[in-house]
Amino acid sequence: MTRRAQDCYSIADLRALAKRRLPRAVFDFYEGGAEDEITLASNARAFDRWQLAPHVLVDVSKASTACTLLGAPAAMPAAIAPTGAAGFGWRGADLALARAAASMGIPYTLSSSATTAIETIADKAPGRLWFQAYVLRNQDFFWKLIERAEQAHYEALVITVDLPVGGKRERDFRNHFSIPFRFTARNVLDFASRPAWALDMLVHGMPVMENLRGLEAAATNATKIASSVGRSYDPAFDWARLAAVRDRWPRKLIVKGVSRGDDARRLAAMGVDAIVVSNHGGRQLDGAVPGLLALREVIEGVAGRVPVLMDGGVRRGTDIAKALALGAQGVLLGRATLFGAVAAGDAGARRALEILHDELLRTMRLCGARTVAQLSADLLRPADEMPARRPSQYAQAAHEAAGSIIAAASQSVREAALSHPGTHAENP
Repeated sequence: MTRRAQDCYSIADLRALAKRRLPRAVFDFYEGGAEDEITLASNARAFDRWQLAPHVLVDVSKASTACTLLGAPAAMPAAIAPTGAAGFGWRGADLALARAAASMGIPYTLSSSATTAIETIADKAPGRLWFQAYVLRNQDFFWKLIERAEQAHYEALVITVDLPVGGKRERDFRNHFSIPFRFTARNVLDFASRPAWALDMLVHGMPVMENLRGLEAAATNATKIASSVGRSYDPAFDWARLAAVRDRWPRKLIVKGVSRGDDARRLAAMGVDAIVVSNHGGRQLDGAVPGLLALREVIEGVAGRVPVLMDGGVRRGTDIAKALALGAQGVLLGRATLFGAVAAGDAGARRALEILHDELLRTMRLCGARTVAQLSADLLRPADEMPARRPSQYAQAAHEAAGSIIAAASQSVREAALSHPGTHAENP
């Protein structure tokens, strides 16, 4: 698998490798979005609305992606986003992602719904660790999760606020995929089509969400719970409850899932330490504004008081460069790194970060930017508003000269015709 991962040269290659080794239900759970998946597609297409206008003749021999991210050094302006149930694709995928992030020198965000425990990640993958806490109906359980993250010395707490209920993820319904997992005739045949994956699950058992052990009993109807994310989450969570989290959590607080300037302004006034512009990767509200297009409004809302990051649709180093040029301090990497981890474990997670880092550095050099701070809006041009083509001064002069020559020639022809009547028909 290490060799196969090294043979991947893009995130798309890692995605294809993951698709080949995973049952359709598992792969679709990672890749799929809500309803018609309009927002899922729009997240990626939003980057195509901007093109790069590079500076040239700049010494970029010592260009570097190193930066400061949320007040601490990072090797590149990125963090790994929380991705739940990664262990269903590759046993130990959460740990693989955390180790890859630590080796690259960027933060890793552990999801509440990870298949590896808070303490295990802290012990086996020490680095810059953030913990993403979903807001649960069971408030005692919620506060216990936050206490565990504090005791394990996680540097930041991420509260996801775009999940009052779970999105309608129709791929999961059709594939009979649910968490907690239940076997049906349809998904058993699907799993059998990937014998290597199935053998691992048979020998070692299906992974469980370690941090949510004891939260609730397994559901009894797989169809009803197929789109199961959000079943235990609290739709009553509001500004007052978030303020209570701010009061009790002593370190950096990041709020993820914001797309409006007025909400961002209120969060900045509350004293959060960073905001992530996000629509949950298109997995919640279908038709939501793409993260890249919501970025400007949120940045204007905070008015420089707190850093703003974004996620959604990042698949290339050029995507990271465009997000930074539009004002983001950094990006969160979700499916891009997840595809690597579920395709080839540690080797795949590392390869995903290597690809993105190489592409970002290459983009910087090609744009004449020595540092990430030099990735500014000056480098961007809207792709859908291309300027009208205008002839250069040399082309215009040539056109005018050609017109003069043609006019002079026409005059000569007319004069010759008058001097030699009757010949113009044969010699026009």
